[in-house]
Amino acid sequence: MAIETASTLDDVRTPPADTVAIVNLPHPVDPAPYPSLRWIHTATAGIDAFLTPSLLERDVTLTSSAGNGGIALAEHALMLMMMLGRDTSRWYRAQQHKQWDRYPHGELAGRTVVIVGMGAVGRDLARKAVACHMRVIGVTRRPHDPIEDVDQIVTSDHLVDVAAEADFLVVAAPLTPSTTGLVGESVLAMLPAHAFVVCVSRGGIIDEDALIARLSDSRLAGAGLDAHEIEPLPAQSALWTLPNVIITPHNGATTDGTARRGEQILLDNVARFVNDQPLRNIVDATAGY
Repeated sequence: MAIETASTLDDVRTPPADTVAIVNLPHPVDPAPYPSLRWIHTATAGIDAFLTPSLLERDVTLTSSAGNGGIALAEHALMLMMMLGRDTSRWYRAQQHKQWDRYPHGELAGRTVVIVGMGAVGRDLARKAVACHMRVIGVTRRPHDPIEDVDQIVTSDHLVDVAAEADFLVVAAPLTPSTTGLVGESVLAMLPAHAFVVCVSRGGIIDEDALIARLSDSRLAGAGLDAHEIEPLPAQSALWTLPNVIITPHNGATTDGTARRGEQILLDNVARFVNDQPLRNIVDATAGY
């Protein structure tokens, strides 16, 4: 089996009819020109954009780089939690004006974090949260066996029941039909006024209009958002100017470690494919991840 490398699909010299696999794709590809295609591997962990009708109607195995950004996104979530809880923007503003502004602020110890999604990101964040002496509630799609570092596990249909306990609500789940709008008005309404919302996985899981409404009149303390419903975040979005919001440009996993782990997953899967061994990170199209 010949293996060809190329910067883009336009640079590939292998005839489409002879192509059996396309790997390390950052964006979806139309499988129609590739009648012999058996496998697609994404360079990303999130695969919602790849589940197109043209792909779903073909007998093509889709694998992802799931797990590559877990550590980086957990770090990013923890950073946003600390920045929000300590109101670090106030220190930044004081520094710009050369002001010595000392004020009481929060800490993570003793607080409760509700983590929506217990994949690679959620599990690593739970580990980090426990190291910060926090209580962890994990939210999963289905009933789940105990997970290390997680004090309590509930299914997503009970998210509204545990929201009232959250000092921090962190969204770390993939975007699927079942998670779209999961953190909507009913869940946001149950969060305490002192709570913070953090999203590091995908936009569309949080109802942004409902979130903006609650942030605007102090029914929520703040939000740290790395993933947004529309990206890039439109200039007219109120999220840009709300003083209790931290915006990052879906950049939390853009690290050398994420790239290195992605390469390891890719090379492992290529070796498995060449040797007719089971692939890892096979996407369940029905579940959406």
